[in-house]
Amino acid sequence: MNKILEVSNLSKSYKDFSLKGINITLEKGYIMGFIGPNGSGKSTTIKLIMNLIKKNSGNIKIFGLDNEQNNIAIKERIGFVYDENHFYEELTVKEMKDVISPFYSRWDERIFNKYVKDFELPLNKEIKHLSKGMKMKFSLAIALSHQAELLIMDEPTSGLDPLIRSELLDVLQSLLQDENKSIFFSTHITSDLDKIADFITLINNGEIILSKTKDELLEEHCIVKGSKKQLNNDQGNFIGLKQNDFGFEALSKNKKEVIKQFGDSIMIEKPTLEDIMVFYTRRSDHHVSSH
Repeated sequence: MNKILEVSNLSKSYKDFSLKGINITLEKGYIMGFIGPNGSGKSTTIKLIMNLIKKNSGNIKIFGLDNEQNNIAIKERIGFVYDENHFYEELTVKEMKDVISPFYSRWDERIFNKYVKDFELPLNKEIKHLSKGMKMKFSLAIALSHQAELLIMDEPTSGLDPLIRSELLDVLQSLLQDENKSIFFSTHITSDLDKIADFITLINNGEIILSKTKDELLEEHCIVKGSKKQLNNDQGNFIGLKQNDFGFEALSKNKKEVIKQFGDSIMIEKPTLEDIMVFYTRRSDHHVSSH
Protein backbone atom coordinates (compact mmCIF):
# COMPACT_ATOMS: atom_id res chain seq x y z
CA MET A 1 0.00 0.00 0.00
CA ASN A 2 2.08 2.89 -1.24
CA LYS A 3 -0.72 5.38 -1.67
CA ILE A 4 -0.81 7.71 1.30
CA LEU A 5 -3.57 9.92 -0.11
CA GLU A 6 -6.29 8.98 -2.62
CA VAL A 7 -8.98 11.46 -3.52
CA SER A 8 -11.51 10.23 -6.07
CA ASN A 9 -14.42 12.05 -7.74
CA LEU A 10 -14.59 14.51 -4.86
CA SER A 11 -17.30 17.17 -5.17
CA LYS A 12 -18.46 19.99 -2.94
CA SER A 13 -20.93 22.74 -3.86
CA TYR A 14 -21.38 26.18 -2.37
CA LYS A 15 -23.67 28.93 -3.59
CA ASP A 16 -21.04 30.61 -5.71
CA PHE A 17 -18.36 27.92 -6.10
CA SER A 18 -18.07 24.19 -6.57
CA LEU A 19 -15.35 21.57 -6.62
CA LYS A 20 -16.07 19.20 -9.47
CA GLY A 21 -14.87 15.59 -9.49
CA ILE A 22 -11.41 16.07 -7.99
CA ASN A 23 -8.93 13.18 -8.32
CA ILE A 24 -5.53 13.25 -6.58
CA THR A 25 -3.12 10.45 -5.68
CA LEU A 26 0.01 10.87 -3.58
CA GLU A 27 2.40 8.02 -2.89
CA LYS A 28 4.77 7.48 0.02
CA GLY A 29 8.01 9.42 0.02
CA TYR A 30 7.02 12.29 -2.29
CA ILE A 31 6.12 15.96 -2.20
CA MET A 32 3.08 17.03 -4.18
CA GLY A 33 2.69 20.71 -4.96
CA PHE A 34 -0.97 21.71 -5.14
CA ILE A 35 -1.13 24.96 -7.09
CA GLY A 36 -3.72 27.30 -8.51
CA PRO A 37 -4.77 30.95 -8.33
CA ASN A 38 -6.40 32.24 -5.15
CA GLY A 39 -10.01 31.09 -4.98
CA SER A 40 -9.43 28.08 -7.23
CA GLY A 41 -10.41 25.47 -4.60
CA LYS A 42 -7.11 24.63 -2.85
CA SER A 43 -8.27 25.39 0.70
CA THR A 44 -11.68 23.75 0.18
CA THR A 45 -9.92 20.58 -1.00
CA ILE A 46 -7.66 20.60 2.06
CA LYS A 47 -10.58 21.14 4.44
CA LEU A 48 -12.30 18.13 2.86
CA ILE A 49 -9.16 15.99 3.14
CA MET A 50 -8.87 17.01 6.81
CA ASN A 51 -12.55 16.19 7.32
CA LEU A 52 -13.28 19.73 8.53
CA ILE A 53 -16.22 20.14 6.12
CA LYS A 54 -18.54 17.56 4.58
CA LYS A 55 -18.26 16.56 0.95
CA ASN A 56 -21.24 16.19 -1.41
CA SER A 57 -19.83 13.09 -3.10
CA GLY A 58 -16.65 11.15 -3.78
CA ASN A 59 -14.11 9.30 -1.63
CA ILE A 60 -11.08 10.34 0.38
CA LYS A 61 -8.69 7.69 1.64
CA ILE A 62 -5.65 8.46 3.77
CA PHE A 63 -3.26 5.59 4.60
CA GLY A 64 -5.87 3.41 2.85
CA LEU A 65 -8.57 4.40 5.39
CA ASP A 66 -11.78 6.32 4.75
CA ASN A 67 -11.18 9.79 6.16
CA GLU A 68 -14.63 10.15 7.76
CA GLN A 69 -14.90 6.73 9.39
CA ASN A 70 -11.32 6.81 10.70
CA ASN A 71 -11.06 10.48 11.54
CA ILE A 72 -9.19 10.18 14.86
CA ALA A 73 -6.82 7.39 13.78
CA ILE A 74 -5.86 9.36 10.66
CA LYS A 75 -5.34 12.67 12.46
CA GLU A 76 -2.83 10.95 14.77
CA ARG A 77 -0.69 10.36 11.70
CA ILE A 78 -1.11 13.73 9.96
CA GLY A 79 0.77 16.95 10.60
CA PHE A 80 -1.09 20.09 9.59
CA VAL A 81 0.81 23.31 8.93
CA TYR A 82 -1.02 26.29 7.59
CA ASP A 83 -0.84 29.97 6.97
CA GLU A 84 -2.94 31.03 9.96
CA ASN A 85 -1.93 29.39 13.20
CA HIS A 86 -4.53 28.32 15.73
CA PHE A 87 -2.56 28.48 18.94
CA TYR A 88 -3.56 30.22 22.15
CA GLU A 89 -1.72 33.49 21.73
CA GLU A 90 -1.40 34.13 25.48
CA LEU A 91 0.51 30.90 26.19
CA THR A 92 4.25 30.46 25.87
CA VAL A 93 5.70 28.03 23.34
CA LYS A 94 6.35 25.48 26.10
CA GLU A 95 2.85 25.83 27.60
CA MET A 96 1.23 25.41 24.20
CA LYS A 97 3.32 22.31 23.53
CA ASP A 98 2.18 20.88 26.90
CA VAL A 99 -1.46 21.43 25.86
CA ILE A 100 -1.02 19.72 22.48
CA SER A 101 1.30 16.81 23.20
CA PRO A 102 -1.12 14.63 25.26
CA PHE A 103 -3.43 14.38 22.22
CA TYR A 104 -0.85 12.29 20.38
CA SER A 105 -0.01 8.75 21.39
CA ARG A 106 3.25 8.86 19.42
CA TRP A 107 4.48 12.17 20.83
CA ASP A 108 8.26 12.16 21.21
CA GLU A 109 9.70 14.81 23.49
CA ARG A 110 13.23 14.14 22.22
CA ILE A 111 12.26 15.04 18.67
CA PHE A 112 10.51 18.18 19.91
CA ASN A 113 13.61 19.29 21.80
CA LYS A 114 15.78 18.64 18.76
CA TYR A 115 13.62 20.97 16.64
CA VAL A 116 13.49 23.58 19.42
CA LYS A 117 17.27 23.66 19.14
CA ASP A 118 17.43 23.49 15.32
CA PHE A 119 14.78 26.19 14.89
CA GLU A 120 15.99 28.28 17.85
CA LEU A 121 12.47 28.36 19.27
CA PRO A 122 12.15 30.54 22.40
CA LEU A 123 10.33 28.20 24.81
CA ASN A 124 9.36 30.90 27.30
CA LYS A 125 8.11 33.49 24.83
CA GLU A 126 4.35 34.04 24.46
CA ILE A 127 3.08 32.97 21.06
CA LYS A 128 1.67 36.41 20.31
CA HIS A 129 5.23 37.78 20.40
CA LEU A 130 6.59 35.29 17.84
CA SER A 131 7.27 36.35 14.27
CA LYS A 132 5.31 34.67 11.50
CA GLY A 133 8.35 32.57 10.62
CA MET A 134 8.74 31.40 14.23
CA LYS A 135 5.05 30.42 14.44
CA MET A 136 5.51 28.41 11.26
CA LYS A 137 8.57 26.66 12.70
CA PHE A 138 6.63 25.92 15.88
CA SER A 139 3.77 24.40 13.83
CA LEU A 140 6.28 22.27 11.98
CA ALA A 141 8.06 21.20 15.20
CA ILE A 142 4.70 20.07 16.63
CA ALA A 143 3.82 18.14 13.46
CA LEU A 144 7.19 16.40 13.39
CA SER A 145 7.22 15.56 17.10
CA HIS A 146 4.22 13.27 16.82
CA GLN A 147 5.94 11.57 13.86
CA ALA A 148 3.37 12.54 11.25
CA GLU A 149 3.59 10.42 8.11
CA LEU A 150 1.70 12.90 5.97
CA LEU A 151 2.28 16.65 6.25
CA ILE A 152 -0.51 18.78 4.85
CA MET A 153 0.59 22.35 4.32
CA ASP A 154 -1.75 25.15 3.31
CA GLU A 155 0.15 28.21 2.05
CA PRO A 156 2.90 27.58 4.64
CA THR A 157 5.38 30.07 3.15
CA SER A 158 3.14 33.04 2.36
CA GLY A 159 4.32 36.15 4.13
CA LEU A 160 7.66 34.63 5.17
CA ASP A 161 10.93 36.27 4.25
CA PRO A 162 13.08 34.45 1.66
CA LEU A 163 15.63 33.24 4.21
CA ILE A 164 13.03 31.57 6.45
CA ARG A 165 11.28 30.14 3.39
CA SER A 166 14.51 28.64 2.18
CA GLU A 167 15.19 27.13 5.63
CA LEU A 168 11.72 25.64 5.75
CA LEU A 169 12.15 24.07 2.30
CA ASP A 170 15.47 22.53 3.37
CA VAL A 171 13.77 20.96 6.40
CA LEU A 172 11.02 19.52 4.20
CA GLN A 173 13.51 18.09 1.76
CA SER A 174 15.53 16.42 4.50
CA LEU A 175 12.33 14.91 5.92
CA LEU A 176 11.73 13.00 2.74
CA GLN A 177 14.89 11.03 3.21
CA ASP A 178 12.54 9.02 5.41
CA GLU A 179 10.70 7.34 2.58
CA ASN A 180 7.60 6.69 4.66
CA LYS A 181 6.69 10.37 4.84
CA SER A 182 4.87 12.44 2.23
CA ILE A 183 4.02 16.11 1.91
CA PHE A 184 0.97 17.71 0.32
CA PHE A 185 1.97 21.34 -0.19
CA SER A 186 -0.68 23.80 -1.29
CA THR A 187 0.58 27.21 -2.39
CA HIS A 188 0.35 29.99 -4.92
CA ILE A 189 4.09 30.69 -4.51
CA THR A 190 5.17 28.27 -7.21
CA SER A 191 8.90 29.10 -6.96
CA ASP A 192 9.00 27.13 -3.68
CA LEU A 193 7.85 24.06 -5.58
CA ASP A 194 10.38 24.55 -8.38
CA LYS A 195 12.89 23.59 -5.68
CA ILE A 196 11.27 20.69 -3.86
CA ALA A 197 8.16 19.20 -5.51
CA ASP A 198 8.09 15.76 -7.16
CA PHE A 199 4.53 16.05 -8.45
CA ILE A 200 2.38 19.03 -9.40
CA THR A 201 -1.41 19.20 -9.39
CA LEU A 202 -2.97 22.34 -10.84
CA ILE A 203 -6.50 23.32 -9.88
CA ASN A 204 -8.55 26.16 -11.35
CA ASN A 205 -12.23 27.06 -10.92
CA GLY A 206 -12.74 23.93 -8.82
CA GLU A 207 -11.39 21.52 -11.46
CA ILE A 208 -8.07 19.70 -11.77
CA ILE A 209 -6.38 20.94 -14.94
CA LEU A 210 -3.37 18.62 -14.77
CA SER A 211 -1.55 16.33 -12.36
CA LYS A 212 1.85 14.80 -13.16
CA THR A 213 5.51 14.77 -12.20
CA LYS A 214 7.17 18.17 -12.12
CA ASP A 215 9.93 16.98 -14.45
CA GLU A 216 7.44 15.79 -17.07
CA LEU A 217 5.55 19.06 -16.87
CA LEU A 218 8.64 21.21 -17.34
CA GLU A 219 10.00 18.90 -20.01
CA GLU A 220 6.92 18.76 -22.23
CA HIS A 221 5.96 22.44 -22.02
CA CYS A 222 7.92 25.31 -23.52
CA ILE A 223 7.62 29.10 -23.66
CA VAL A 224 7.48 30.44 -27.22
CA LYS A 225 8.41 34.07 -27.95
CA GLY A 226 8.28 35.85 -31.26
CA SER A 227 7.28 38.96 -33.16
CA LYS A 228 3.67 39.79 -33.96
CA LYS A 229 4.06 39.10 -37.66
CA GLN A 230 5.11 35.52 -36.88
CA LEU A 231 1.74 34.91 -35.30
CA ASN A 232 -0.54 33.31 -37.82
CA ASN A 233 -4.01 31.94 -37.37
CA ASP A 234 -2.80 28.50 -36.47
CA GLN A 235 -2.46 28.75 -32.71
CA GLY A 236 -3.55 25.20 -32.04
CA ASN A 237 -0.26 24.39 -30.32
CA PHE A 238 -0.60 27.22 -27.82
CA ILE A 239 -2.01 27.06 -24.33
CA GLY A 240 -2.77 30.68 -23.61
CA LEU A 241 -1.14 33.61 -25.37
CA LYS A 242 0.05 37.05 -24.22
CA GLN A 243 0.53 39.79 -26.79
CA ASN A 244 2.02 43.26 -26.51
CA ASP A 245 3.43 45.89 -28.87
CA PHE A 246 6.69 44.02 -29.21
CA GLY A 247 5.39 40.59 -29.95
CA PHE A 248 3.86 37.57 -28.28
CA GLU A 249 4.63 35.00 -25.63
CA ALA A 250 2.81 31.68 -25.40
CA LEU A 251 2.98 28.34 -23.65
CA SER A 252 3.05 25.24 -25.78
CA LYS A 253 2.82 21.56 -24.95
CA ASN A 254 4.28 20.51 -28.25
CA LYS A 255 7.87 21.65 -28.77
CA LYS A 256 8.40 19.62 -31.96
CA GLU A 257 5.35 21.04 -33.68
CA VAL A 258 6.30 24.59 -32.75
CA ILE A 259 9.77 24.14 -34.24
CA LYS A 260 8.21 22.68 -37.38
CA GLN A 261 5.75 25.58 -37.61
CA PHE A 262 8.16 28.45 -36.96
CA GLY A 263 11.61 27.04 -37.71
CA ASP A 264 14.58 28.82 -36.13
CA SER A 265 12.96 32.24 -36.23
CA ILE A 266 11.37 31.78 -32.85
CA MET A 267 12.69 31.77 -29.28
CA ILE A 268 11.96 28.68 -27.23
CA GLU A 269 12.60 28.69 -23.49
CA LYS A 270 12.05 26.35 -20.57
CA PRO A 271 9.00 27.40 -18.54
CA THR A 272 8.76 27.79 -14.77
CA LEU A 273 5.84 26.35 -12.82
CA GLU A 274 4.53 29.88 -12.56
CA ASP A 275 4.48 30.21 -16.37
CA ILE A 276 2.54 26.97 -16.61
CA MET A 277 0.03 28.02 -13.95
CA VAL A 278 -0.48 31.51 -15.39
CA PHE A 279 -0.99 30.39 -18.97
CA TYR A 280 -3.36 27.52 -18.14
CA THR A 281 -5.47 29.59 -15.78
CA ARG A 282 -5.55 32.67 -18.01
CA ARG A 283 -6.85 30.62 -20.87
CA SER A 284 -9.75 29.30 -18.86
CA ASP A 285 -10.56 32.82 -17.67
CA HIS A 286 -10.96 33.93 -21.29
CA HIS A 287 -12.94 30.82 -21.89
CA VAL A 288 -15.35 31.67 -19.05
CA SER A 289 -15.80 35.28 -20.12
CA SER A 290 -16.72 34.35 -23.68
CA HIS A 291 -19.92 32.62 -22.56
